[in-house]
Amino acid sequence: MADPSSYRPRPGQIPDSPGVYRFRDEHRRVIYVGKAKSLRQRLANYFQDLANLHPRTRTMVTTAASVEWTVVSTEVEALQLEYSWIKEFDPRFNVKYRDDKSYPYLAVTMNEEYPRVQVMRGHKKKGVRYFGPYAHAWAIRDTVDLLLRVFPVRTCSAGVFKNAARTGRPCLLGYIGKCSAPCVGRVSAEEHRELAEEFSDFMAGRTGTYLRRLEQRMREAAEEMEYERAARLRDDIEALKKAMEKNAVVLADATDADLIAVAEDELEAAVQIFHVRGGRVRGQRGWVTDKVEEITTGALVEHALQQLYGEESGDAVPKEVLVPALPDPVEPVQEWLAGRRGSGVSLRIPQRGDKRALMETVERNAQQALVLHKTKRASDLTTRSRALEEIAEALDLDSAPLRIECYDISHLQGDDVVASMVVFEDGLQRKSEYRRFQIKGFEGQDDVRSMHEVISRRFRRYLAEKERTGEWADGENPDADGSGDSTGNGLTEDDGRPRKFAYPPQLVVVDGGQPQVAAAKKALDELGIDDIAVCGLAKRLEEVWLPDQDDPVVLPRTSEGLYLLQRVRDEAHRFAITYQRTKRAKRFRASPLDDVPGLGDTRKQALLKHFGSLKKLRSATIDQICEVPGIGRKTAETIAVALAQAAPAAPAVNTATGEIMEEEPGTTGSGGEPVTTGAPDQRRGQET
Repeated sequence: MADPSSYRPRPGQIPDSPGVYRFRDEHRRVIYVGKAKSLRQRLANYFQDLANLHPRTRTMVTTAASVEWTVVSTEVEALQLEYSWIKEFDPRFNVKYRDDKSYPYLAVTMNEEYPRVQVMRGHKKKGVRYFGPYAHAWAIRDTVDLLLRVFPVRTCSAGVFKNAARTGRPCLLGYIGKCSAPCVGRVSAEEHRELAEEFSDFMAGRTGTYLRRLEQRMREAAEEMEYERAARLRDDIEALKKAMEKNAVVLADATDADLIAVAEDELEAAVQIFHVRGGRVRGQRGWVTDKVEEITTGALVEHALQQLYGEESGDAVPKEVLVPALPDPVEPVQEWLAGRRGSGVSLRIPQRGDKRALMETVERNAQQALVLHKTKRASDLTTRSRALEEIAEALDLDSAPLRIECYDISHLQGDDVVASMVVFEDGLQRKSEYRRFQIKGFEGQDDVRSMHEVISRRFRRYLAEKERTGEWADGENPDADGSGDSTGNGLTEDDGRPRKFAYPPQLVVVDGGQPQVAAAKKALDELGIDDIAVCGLAKRLEEVWLPDQDDPVVLPRTSEGLYLLQRVRDEAHRFAITYQRTKRAKRFRASPLDDVPGLGDTRKQALLKHFGSLKKLRSATIDQICEVPGIGRKTAETIAVALAQAAPAAPAVNTATGEIMEEEPGTTGSGGEPVTTGAPDQRRGQET
């Protein structure tokens, strides 16, 4: 690990002008490439106190052994040179998008004497027109099969073409009219090229003119009573329309645009691109990257634009590019795109209308792609094994933690404080072992105290199970105080399955930093448990904290171990907040009738249906309550007492109009107050 001060350039040595810089390691390998409007200001940021640097940047500058730079005239030149160097050197600390698959394109080889229509993957070739990318190769073949009826372009390989020319007999497609058979001279090279041009124009979105031309020819054939030719033209029109229907219109006015969306977390980002041509989605692709440097959404978009258009020119760069965030600064990127296209390019964030709605669809695809990538990554056995080994090495454990438990605390401003426990075994979720807790020991908000209570309760149950199974010959019941989880026992003793909390983890992970880790460790020490490791994962910088240590353990950003710990922590957070929201929703729906012993949901509904609302039920006499089927006098008296003790709330008021809102039949809030329509949604909106 190098000291950045050992290779820091001298003051004044770095020029104050635009340029591109490269960090190299001790083996002279380029590990990072960046651009800057001012090289002096940008590079000075890397050579400050290491404690002030982001962990990812800190790792990069301590891995590097030298830095060099190249001065350019403009920021656009810096952008171009940065892209070229990233492609050339493949630096380990730069954002590098990787395709989650090799997308197929529909290609027309206009660089050949007899252009051919085919499916192509990989790098694009000069002189070939590409359409797509498509999600599946069969989608291309279906489209081509429909279009060959109207545009009988060659689709055969070079060997088949030469063999047909040698024998003087075309292939099957030539016999059934789906190839113009230039191999045997049915059409000249010029006529066949014209067919290929028409095919390409149709695929590029210029469909209206050609359809109108065919319809005119069909009408002329019908007027001349050439009904067979008119029928063939009619079928050609239907085939073209069917091919067009495969790509529904999503934007009006035949818009040409690319829409780029980004879904990201602390470690990874997924990019999805929709290619819209002529108002229709003509292609879709997606990339995933590890975030090995501190980077904003705008910077992710900039790198995506570089990869997307770095090798493109002309119409391959659309007039409009819609993105979720703009690069900073945006002007050089926009100028670079205009240079690639040869005319102006609009780079902007859609705010409303059809384009905003389509962008939301692209964003959903990006989120799904990120989830799918994480699922695939987590399901790989080799990857999981490596992750567990990395955790064991980083935390100095004797063996890989095959069972990991993670705990998280959730509340809303101190109310409905709950906790979650999630379990991962062999790096996979074990949802049947998940547990939920209500914080019982105190009121209010104190995450550290809550964590101590939850860990104590969970491991008291574990010690109780050890005693029950005979692992202890005698001893006091560790759960004699009656504390336990909020879900109860639930498993019998004789069904062959383990009771809850029967298995100890090798590692306890808490969501938080030093205070939460110290609370968890203290709880285990108080119970005399010293064979379970504890760590915490702080969300802000993804640092791993260990008990009694002042400095965190910083795992590499590409570490599978850190990725697994993050998944465990995020799952605990999800499980906790879901439970907390459920409890809050139940509290909002609470009613004084809930406190009446023996009064179930059926009789509650019968009461509210009979009287129409809780307000009318509150004003009813005992005799009137007894008229409800299933309600005896004793129960009616209990109901009357419960309603009398619950003070009625102030009437609900529409804050927009000042109008006092009527109570909805059978709808009550906590304490018996009416809940107006939309109130739960408003509360949820405030929470998020």
